[in-house]
Amino acid sequence: MANSLTADVRGATTWSIVLSVLMIAAGVLAISLPMIAGVAVSALVGWLLLFSGLFHLAFAWRAGRPGAVLWQILLGLLYGAIGFYVIASPVAGLASLTLAIALYLLIEGVLEFVLWSRLRGIPGSGWLMVDGVITLALAVMIWSTWPSSALWVVGTLIGISMLFSGITRLMLSIAARRILA
Repeated sequence: MANSLTADVRGATTWSIVLSVLMIAAGVLAISLPMIAGVAVSALVGWLLLFSGLFHLAFAWRAGRPGAVLWQILLGLLYGAIGFYVIASPVAGLASLTLAIALYLLIEGVLEFVLWSRLRGIPGSGWLMVDGVITLALAVMIWSTWPSSALWVVGTLIGISMLFSGITRLMLSIAARRILA
């Protein structure tokens, strides 16, 4: 029984290590080719919007009241139209996505400052201010260079996320192997 469990854990961690290395490689590739990675993300978002629109249309009749059905149909058409537009023109979708990220970072940075001002006396609260400054700086950097920043923002951020997720997964898999040994 113990040997079977050991073999199962070893097999699972082997696959996890392989997937981690692939994720790290994909992250490095996305950072190296941010425009291609950004267009791929934009196309994925477009397909998700299109399918979401189709689901809204397919299930609109479940909304019950005629007014709610109408709103679900309109929402489905809107999602579908935006999704189709992003799929047909992924670079324009990428520019819109970049602008949305800049707006998100701006709002997040302001909220970090608000939270810092409310928790100013608590030890470690200075990190909220540092986070707010960095987040606002990123927002301003992206916003001030938009739309040219669309060429690198999304792909670079996705690449960094994939790289660190892969490294984290790899370290956890190696730690699991050490516990097993």
